[in-house]
Amino acid sequence: MPRKRKAVVREVLPDPKYNDVVLTKFMNCLMVKGKKSLAEKIVYGAFDIIQQKTKQEPLEVFKGALENVRPLVKVVSRRVGGSNYQIPTEVNEKNGRAVAFRWIITYSRARSEKTMVEKLAAELMAAYKKEGASIKKREDTHKMADANKAFAHLRW
Repeated sequence: MPRKRKAVVREVLPDPKYNDVVLTKFMNCLMVKGKKSLAEKIVYGAFDIIQQKTKQEPLEVFKGALENVRPLVKVVSRRVGGSNYQIPTEVNEKNGRAVAFRWIITYSRARSEKTMVEKLAAELMAAYKKEGASIKKREDTHKMADANKAFAHLRW
């Protein structure tokens, strides 16, 4: 956390094909070693596969998947009186979206399909249907927060 002033949040330009800022941020998270054009090819290829398989608008599937994966609560470790407690806290929308990006990308890379395009498309479709590894991660996070709600009074 900066001591002098609040960090300036840079505005990103919307992506050229769908004109969406959230999709650009997702591409930036997917990008490795500054290869933006490769990240765009992966995302647009995955969107083409989603379009063919579901016969729905791919941007709507993407947004639905993000909403399904985005966590509402998380646990934060806090030391109180010599022992550590897992304290449940709410997640704001911006941080929750960033966590959802990370989970979708991580579990896409871990899938068994052949190319990253197919992996990403499969993970997004699974998340849209409320199944898959990223949804399981969200459910586990919510369960952990629910199990530790007795320590919610230690939040400050």
